[in-house]
Amino acid sequence: MSSHCRKELADIIASTGAFDDDPALRASFERVPREIFLGDAVYRLNGTTWEPLRREDVGEEEWLRLACTDQTWVTQVEGVDARDATGALSGNPTSSSTLPSLVARMVRVAGVRGGDTVLEIGTGTGYSTAILADRLGEARVTSVEYDPGTARRAADHLNAAGYAPHLVVGDGLQGCKEHAEYDALVATCAVRHIPLPWLWQVRAGGSITTAVGGWMLASGLVRLVVGDGGSASGRFTGDTVSYMLARPHERPPRPVFFRHGGDARASLVDPAVLEDWTGHFVAQLGAPSAELMQTGDGVVLVDVATGSQAWTEAADGGWTVHQSGPLRLWDQVEAAVMTWQAAGSPGQSAFGMSVSPDCTQTVWLGSPEGPSWRLPC
Repeated sequence: MSSHCRKELADIIASTGAFDDDPALRASFERVPREIFLGDAVYRLNGTTWEPLRREDVGEEEWLRLACTDQTWVTQVEGVDARDATGALSGNPTSSSTLPSLVARMVRVAGVRGGDTVLEIGTGTGYSTAILADRLGEARVTSVEYDPGTARRAADHLNAAGYAPHLVVGDGLQGCKEHAEYDALVATCAVRHIPLPWLWQVRAGGSITTAVGGWMLASGLVRLVVGDGGSASGRFTGDTVSYMLARPHERPPRPVFFRHGGDARASLVDPAVLEDWTGHFVAQLGAPSAELMQTGDGVVLVDVATGSQAWTEAADGGWTVHQSGPLRLWDQVEAAVMTWQAAGSPGQSAFGMSVSPDCTQTVWLGSPEGPSWRLPC
């Protein structure tokens, strides 16, 4: 039954086109038993809280069905593993078993082929690591995990499934120079900017595939080709991909928020633009230090370091924005959004990225000579 279940999952992924030019990748998805990598418990979202769902409670048949579903299963919330949870939790996921079709998509975007050596950033449960090890051979795969407990469980899962890639516990933003150079680097977390060690450890002509995210929790999937001397450039794919930020790139602790009246004026853009996938991404480019706190009736932006804030409210058929602090966060958002709108509000695939060895990193619209925004680095 397990192999039949995995074949059905492979059929679902195949319908997305992820295997069109790589039938060997499909064979890997049919061989790797995802149920092993879910461990003994996962979290299921119930309203606003995460409830542990245990293997022993649902039974083997249902557990196998869950594993063969093209769905992300959260395995850790705020550092608490599902198997250790005594009840429902509130907070943010900190580890998960990624959507299988996204794993396939990342491998395809990276352009990974037989004979390549790959550095994976974020071992997680070990499932995507096993897929890479099966496709390429375990000696060609190195995976780095930040969380020691998560790394230990991933190693157990991989051993149980019969795979022994190179596993490293440490800061994935530093890569793993021991096994460099790599043909490709694939990150299962988002980063605010490309870490320079990644550029140094991927060969010239190799690729870096990662989600570029930020404190507004917008993101975009980009594939960069590394050039000589530590530069890189490439384009965003347009995929609606959302990964957790790498822990060293996470948002800083935020104190209790209190709105300040500040300076008020009419907003030049509708805050609903942040509900658009690309609009949200563009707003984040404009104000990369801002944290987005809420949407709906309005938008609240806060910069923890400076205490700057901006918030919007409906007024007379339009919107009023209130801003205080040294940074005019909504001014920054407006400038970016209006530049994008003037270009016809294209999707994310119209954007690209350039990285220099001195850590100058820009996201540009249309071409490197077009409008651009510098990433924090």
